Amino acid sequence: MTSLNISLIHKLILFLGTVIISISATASDLSQNQRLADRGNADSQLNLGLMYYNGEGVRQDYAKAFQWTQKSANQGNDRAQYNLGSMYYQGHGVRQDYAKAFQWMQKSAYQGNAAAQSNLGGMYAKGQGVRQNRTQAKEWFGKACDGGNQVGCDNYRRLNQR
Repeated sequence: MTSLNISLIHKLILFLGTVIISISATASDLSQNQRLADRGNADSQLNLGLMYYNGEGVRQDYAKAFQWTQKSANQGNDRAQYNLGSMYYQGHGVRQDYAKAFQWMQKSAYQGNAAAQSNLGGMYAKGQGVRQNRTQAKEWFGKACDGGNQVGCDNYRRLNQR
């Protein structure tokens, strides 16, 4: 064999080995997250929700993603509250409901989640799930910006230019 063919074979073996390790790691993550989530661990419930939402190691299932994310959100996990708000907003795994999306985003935003703060600003700006309120939109975009959210900063600047 030529050195080119040997090099290609080595790369292929390395690639396949990496894929196998990745698959086994995902299966291990699923098993561990499932076990901990069943015991009530909020972070594992969120992780399991994300795995179902994205189809990572499992068949994508928005309904299961919603169920696991809701369990974590009900325990006060700000990232799960944000994700649950997003699911209500987009209608993934649940019927679209801007009012419920707003409620979950607000819970997350009050805990300092900058992405939720930015989304809350957007919902106030558009009047989605809440009465339109430019002052509140500006306030939440400002908090998001202070938290390092670039979208919040951009929207805060835009509202201040008017």
